Amino acid sequence: QVQLVESGGGLVQAGGSLRLSCVASGRTFSNYPMGWFRQAPGKEREFVAAITTSGSRTYYADSVKGRFTISRDNAKNMVDLQMNSLKPEDTAVYYCAARGLYSSGWYGSDDYHYWGQGTQVTVSS
Repeated sequence: QVQLVESGGGLVQAGGSLRLSCVASGRTFSNYPMGWFRQAPGKEREFVAAITTSGSRTYYADSVKGRFTISRDNAKNMVDLQMNSLKPEDTAVYYCAARGLYSSGWYGSDDYHYWGQGTQVTVSS
């Protein structure tokens, strides 16, 4: 089992920045590729960003590319999401997730086996 706890959400004006953090416990964090997803009211959960176990490769949704940056610190069992130039359409609950060890995809919720409880991000216009 991997336990994930997100923090850093809040209310910010459009154009502002937030940094989300996710701390992992349980099994060896460095074995797991990690991702961030988000879910807005009335919408499906959608992929935001992902990172390989070493941090050498990252993946982003087109909607956040150039504005968001995912990073990880395996020594601290943490994965972060730096969000800049925030827009009202970024408003959602953001979830940290650990990808299954035998999964091959990056963008689908089904590829991820462990999830945090989520943190609310609200961007006002």
